[in-house]
Amino acid sequence: MNQRFRITRSMQENNAEQSISLEECKPYFASKSDFTYSQVFTVKGPDSSMSIEGDFFMWKHGNVEIPFRLYMGDLYVAISNEAIVPKMIEIATDLRADVVEG
Repeated sequence: MNQRFRITRSMQENNAEQSISLEECKPYFASKSDFTYSQVFTVKGPDSSMSIEGDFFMWKHGNVEIPFRLYMGDLYVAISNEAIVPKMIEIATDLRADVVEG
């Protein structure tokens, strides 16, 4: 099982904008050439597939797409590859947010 992290501002008492909004994320990720936006994330297995609706910012890393999901004011990502950690920290820094496990 992959470790999941949350990019959040919920612990910042002095920040008036504690939620990370879709309106904020869309232009931010659009400015990154290695990200695309999708409203559906599909996981494919050997015999079946499952689609999840939501707001996903898909990071293209090599031949793999890694979803950063915006959900209820926070961005979530599972660490399935160690290259995700510096990207996650970069995004959190740019969005003036913190990274917490969970």
